[in-house]
Amino acid sequence: MRWLTKDREFYRTFFSMLAYIALQNLIVYGVNLADNVMIGAYSEDALSGVALVNQIQFLLQMIVNGVGEGLAVLGAQYWGQRKTGPIKKVVSAATFVGVCFGLLFMVVTIVAPRQVLLLLTNEEAVIQEGMVYLSVMSYSYVIFCLTTVLLAAMRSIQNVKIGTIISLSTLLVNVALNYCLIFGRLGFPRLGTQGAAIATLVARIVELGIMAVYVLCAEKKLRMRIQDFFHFDKVLFRDFLRVGSPVILSGATWGIAMGVQTAILGRMGAAAIAANSIASAIFSVVSVLSYGGSSASGVITGMAVGRGDMGKLKEYVRTMQLLFLTIGVIAGVLLFACKDLILSFYTVAADTRQLADQFISVLSVTIMGTSYQVACLTGIVRAGGNTKFVLYNDLIFMWGLVLPLSALGAFVWELSPLVVFIFLKCDQILKCFVAVWQVNSYHWVRRLTREEPASDPQPAKA
Repeated sequence: MRWLTKDREFYRTFFSMLAYIALQNLIVYGVNLADNVMIGAYSEDALSGVALVNQIQFLLQMIVNGVGEGLAVLGAQYWGQRKTGPIKKVVSAATFVGVCFGLLFMVVTIVAPRQVLLLLTNEEAVIQEGMVYLSVMSYSYVIFCLTTVLLAAMRSIQNVKIGTIISLSTLLVNVALNYCLIFGRLGFPRLGTQGAAIATLVARIVELGIMAVYVLCAEKKLRMRIQDFFHFDKVLFRDFLRVGSPVILSGATWGIAMGVQTAILGRMGAAAIAANSIASAIFSVVSVLSYGGSSASGVITGMAVGRGDMGKLKEYVRTMQLLFLTIGVIAGVLLFACKDLILSFYTVAADTRQLADQFISVLSVTIMGTSYQVACLTGIVRAGGNTKFVLYNDLIFMWGLVLPLSALGAFVWELSPLVVFIFLKCDQILKCFVAVWQVNSYHWVRRLTREEPASDPQPAKA
């Protein structure tokens, strides 16, 4: 049994996709980090308020990423067979679902912004800053959903370069407008938190514009047209819901869980909120390799399952597990080595800085587990056809272990924010044991594609 494949095409595809997706995510998270640094320099209450609104954005992001992942799972398997007709119809279904979620979040946050933020903290100054930010950000949610779904469609057909271009445009627009609007530079008004929100909204509009022009005018594999987005196929829509619903629900429960985590830390003081925001932003930048590997493995796995090539699939899966572990170690060392340098850019109170330093130290260990188990479960297992396992696994670990233990630690045992934070992240290591068993069992292999669009709705096992 060979642990490392000798297939050069595998390495070319994996590392090419990894590089583009990691660079794309690096730019995206770099924008978030720049936002945090600039807002932190303006006001610590503003930093905490923006962090709370970003939890709402994170919940929507997790849900719409679930929509995109459901699309990517089906799309990659069809792309393995080079069938573009069904992919277009799945893109139409995913776009409809994604827009519905965007509209829901927009309406709720416009109608009841204060009530939403009260779920996350009781710090009045933080809530006020959050409401200012949310009053503008609400209008970006539908735009964000459209762009995310289209990027997932491109990823499913191995087209990841456009994502990097989109992210770079966001970086340039967002950082430039942040500089002008937060601090009132170059003749612009000093708008503080509201300026940061306006900058983000404008960046979202620009990235959707670029994405739409590319998909409709320049993309050569799918050749989507406007009318394709309104082509409703009942059979493939049901396929998408069957495959995508567990992924969407998994994303939703994970996003809600992250909100609950923020709420737990939010009840431990503004310093804990700000420190968590700083640590999470830095963690996101360093973890781009881990999540890039997960996305790349998902496409490779989906294509192999779609072709029915079990020999190559097993060879690829063994190789990818070793790559995930290597990436995790590199990310952990990098995160720990860079924490002091990055923290030096923040203008925050001494207790906030110390707490952020401790949180980052914890994350530098757990990222090794994250790199392996996330890539194995959401990359390989989910893309291989079993979209329900990750949902069940997350429900058990997050809602059965992590959140109850953390709530007890914070409110009953009155432990320090550091210990509570360790409880909040412990599942990233524990899930590795499940991942090793599940990914090497190959019980997750299911071919989800159809020979004809109207064939038997039950997918056949590969």
